[in-house]
Amino acid sequence: MSNLYEFAVLGAPSDAQLNELQTIVAQSIDPFGLRLGHEVAWLVRPVNFNPDQLKASVAVFFGGADAPTANVKDLMHRAIPVIPVVSKLSMVQQEIPKVLRPLNCLDYSNGGAQRIATTLLECVGLLPRQRRIFLSYRRDEARQAALQLFEALSARLFDVFLDTHKIGVAEEFQAMLWHHLCDSDVLVMLDTPTYFDSRWTSAEFGRALAKGVSVLRIGWPDSKRSVRVNTANSIELSQKEIDANTGKLVDDVVASICLRLEAVRVESHAVRNVNLVSNLRNSIEKIQGRLIGVGTHQGVQIQLADGRDVVVYPTVGIPTSTTLHDASENSPNQSVAVIYDHIGIHHRWLAHLDWLGSHIRPVQCVKSSEAAWQFADWEDRS
Repeated sequence: MSNLYEFAVLGAPSDAQLNELQTIVAQSIDPFGLRLGHEVAWLVRPVNFNPDQLKASVAVFFGGADAPTANVKDLMHRAIPVIPVVSKLSMVQQEIPKVLRPLNCLDYSNGGAQRIATTLLECVGLLPRQRRIFLSYRRDEARQAALQLFEALSARLFDVFLDTHKIGVAEEFQAMLWHHLCDSDVLVMLDTPTYFDSRWTSAEFGRALAKGVSVLRIGWPDSKRSVRVNTANSIELSQKEIDANTGKLVDDVVASICLRLEAVRVESHAVRNVNLVSNLRNSIEKIQGRLIGVGTHQGVQIQLADGRDVVVYPTVGIPTSTTLHDASENSPNQSVAVIYDHIGIHHRWLAHLDWLGSHIRPVQCVKSSEAAWQFADWEDRS
């Protein structure tokens, strides 16, 4: 098949940077069922990058003293995302051409190839732009470490849910807690000795698994590892990595957690997307339709029993008006649906989605558990 996505590496990457980036990108797209050189074109230092306007495309530009600029000005004019990369932020003036300086740059010294790879996936719609993390912890055991991670992750452009910072006065605390968990990419579990003794942290862990949200476990040295965490990604702490006086983690551990989250987030999103597509396939086949294939922006082409085609966009997390707008823009003049898992989403937001679906005519919202029921009597509003 022809490729669906086009990635280009421009500028002056070193061979080591290029090889590392290619390896990580290949690993990152594999859970989505994509391969470099097949569904995803991989172009290295092209004289001119001229992507197909019907495909999702992105370029990364490695800065340097004499980095060739290729046709970056034309790419920006065409609204093709270009990611400028510098060796460190203080080198923007020396390494980045003037045409790219208005863009926010990635600091290679802070996240390296892994951070670039996730940004590439975000730019073409394989990952959401929002980078949402849920911190789960016992306040009496890990409060200082949780606050420290909240600040460190926020500084790295993660949107971090911390119960003491994100739920407003007079809100339904538990309902809002589950709502935020549904919209998170990864649950970061601070596994202290009594983590599973609390009803709420135990429920947070269990419901993350129920939603397919990946868990990154940070194991305290005096915590007995439960069999419940066998499927979680883990970082084990030693006693010397926790300050005995403040309860905070040493800087190297914080940096390691932030970097590990980049990879775990990709895995989490891919697994949840695959689960939605699998459920969609089963639902459509149940009503004698068929799934034809997956296109750009993860749009799934289905054919109903009467021969009508619908483009379905699986949405991991909580759909928004932007989700519906993007689905409509990506598939103009077609019958379009957004499918999502509604379990755990706040009842007010579900009512909001029903309202959006009734007022944004080209796109309809479909709950994953009701897909067969709704597609069996599909109203074409394209």
